[in-house]
Amino acid sequence: MPHVTVEYTDNIRAEADIKGLLKKIVDTVLGPDGAGAFPIGGVKARAYAVTDYVVADGSDGEAAFVHIVVRIAKGRPLEVRQRAFDAVFDQVKAHLQHIYDSRAFAISMDVEEFGERMAYKHNNLHAKFKGA
Repeated sequence: MPHVTVEYTDNIRAEADIKGLLKKIVDTVLGPDGAGAFPIGGVKARAYAVTDYVVADGSDGEAAFVHIVVRIAKGRPLEVRQRAFDAVFDQVKAHLQHIYDSRAFAISMDVEEFGERMAYKHNNLHAKFKGA
């Protein structure tokens, strides 16, 4: 954990460097702000361009958004979560500042802890990256 999902309006695809954004998010989570709370093999980040959307009242065809959902396992202290994800949100805002400055644009992020549920996992990522 965490699992990061980035949704973004396709009208910013050319200027947003979404792959670079994902890398910055992962680096920040694994860096000092994450304080070692997130194992490297558990971090997964993905992005989806949204092609069907309406922003605000729909009158501004250039308006855009990026929405990020982060899901983490329970058990990390609030201070660790806040430090890690305050740093992530700062990185996201800095990465997208040029878009924010040029059009109507919304950036949002939700951090959720997995609740009571059933979860199925099958991977070898922890073993592969152990000690990385």
